[in-house]
Amino acid sequence: MLVRLARAHLRPHRRSISLIVLLQLIQTLATLYLPTLNADIIDNGVVKGETGYILRIGGFMVAVTLLQIVCAIGAVYFGARTAMALGRDIRAAVFDRVQSFSARELGTFGAPSLITRTTNDVQQVQMLVLMTFTMMVSAPIMCVGGVIMALNQDVPLSGLLLVIVPVLGILVSLIVRRMRPLFRGVQERIDTVNRVLREQITGIRVIRAFVRDRHERERFAGANTDLYEISLRAGRLMSMMFPLVMLIVNLSSVAVVWFGGLRIDSGSMQIGALTAFLSYLMYILMSIMMATFMVMMLPRAEVCAERVQEVLATDSSVTPPENPVTELRRHGELELRGVEFRFPGAEQPVLKDISLLARPGETTAVIGSTGSGKSTLLGLVPRLFDATGGTVLVDGEDVRTLDQETLAKAIGLVPQKPYLFSGTVATNLRYGNPDATDDELWHALETAQARDFVERMEGGLDAPIAQGGGNVSGGQRQRLAIARALVRRPEIYLFDDSFSALDYATDAALRAALSRETDRATVVIVAQRVSTIRGADRIVVLDEGRVVGTGTHAELMADNETYREIVLSQLTEQEAA
Repeated sequence: MLVRLARAHLRPHRRSISLIVLLQLIQTLATLYLPTLNADIIDNGVVKGETGYILRIGGFMVAVTLLQIVCAIGAVYFGARTAMALGRDIRAAVFDRVQSFSARELGTFGAPSLITRTTNDVQQVQMLVLMTFTMMVSAPIMCVGGVIMALNQDVPLSGLLLVIVPVLGILVSLIVRRMRPLFRGVQERIDTVNRVLREQITGIRVIRAFVRDRHERERFAGANTDLYEISLRAGRLMSMMFPLVMLIVNLSSVAVVWFGGLRIDSGSMQIGALTAFLSYLMYILMSIMMATFMVMMLPRAEVCAERVQEVLATDSSVTPPENPVTELRRHGELELRGVEFRFPGAEQPVLKDISLLARPGETTAVIGSTGSGKSTLLGLVPRLFDATGGTVLVDGEDVRTLDQETLAKAIGLVPQKPYLFSGTVATNLRYGNPDATDDELWHALETAQARDFVERMEGGLDAPIAQGGGNVSGGQRQRLAIARALVRRPEIYLFDDSFSALDYATDAALRAALSRETDRATVVIVAQRVSTIRGADRIVVLDEGRVVGTGTHAELMADNETYREIVLSQLTEQEAA
């Protein structure tokens, strides 16, 4: 999975990778050549007292060293640039894929996991690629070249490598085999910590209101301890590797000096050759140590690559049409024909055989008990998820055949939980229409009954808005979200319980202003409050995902028991009449 992910995103950087390999090859060959030159100086210069020879070969060694330094710097520079570009491209790919997800896929992964996969997981893959370009490319060249150069110095003494290298390889493979499942556990525990922390930050008011600080501290401590313990187990394995490798390296050096001394004593080997052989042995073992360091990073990077690839390989259940319809009649008629929606694996559908027609210039209200499927019904129109049965039509066109941008322009959605982005009042309102003028923004604010409090804010339209709208009240947030939809000037307005945080006076004033502003548009309102929808042209009553009644307030009060129960739970008989 790691190789597939890296290959797919490194393909545009083939030239840089070729240059990195060339530079690493040159600098490694230069490094391998230096011990041979040093041995030559000792055997033919120092031993024979040839000062001129020493200076000549020494000058050549300086030139080779400079070449090695230049190539090493170049390899690190281009390696770092390529690795950073890889991280950028993978993050962009994950972000683009997540943006295409429907509510179903977002719920499957969860926000904390998606954040971890986009940041920490991508960073682990990026770091492995960086270390590969700066260290791992040269390691096999160094190892193979070191063996060849060691054989060139003394063949019998090179027999020690037949013992040293396999022992190192077996040792490393045994440790890495146990590290991989531990690193998967580490990433999963990071997801858990992110989830708990996100819940606690988001729900701080609820925690304080119910005095659950101690409980939440214990919950976070539990998740944090789980991460600590599994990280400690992985760290213990990692800490064992380097001492064991260094033990083998040092024992190998002792063995080379011991057997090399015996060969020098017998006249079968020169002192310079033993010095060079020791250097090559160090190069071979150091290349194995570099590979060991990479192998230590490999299990975690593999796990992270799998998690990233899971996101990239997940297709949205809301698929774009092959031949999208890019133009509508722009009337704003909305129709649902026999619509059904069922979550994956659910025994019963959330919506069953829903049929309704909402026309321009009319207000259609949807009411029902909690869990009856009202918000799900609205979510089918802008394709937050697709119906599993039946058809949703806008101006006679199935929404699944419409171009996403065309559909979005026709719809203004005010969600049940309005979300404001960090920025200003103006930037949030222009989310609906980037080209809207200040006059249009003020007009939308006035209609949404938000002009007064925006004028009181320091800066007016340029007043800062915190992430999520945390610096404004719930009612102000709802009114700003309604104004954002009004700025868009769509043909279809979808209000998903968008008046629940407003007092009755503001609610009434807002609905009166909206009726004037949206008199030619199609308006669909989902509400729990009867006073909000009793004046609608058509009221649709949902019960357990089915339409159990359609009509005006008076008609439903007369002959629909479900609607009558809802109304009388909020109003007296006299008020309802």
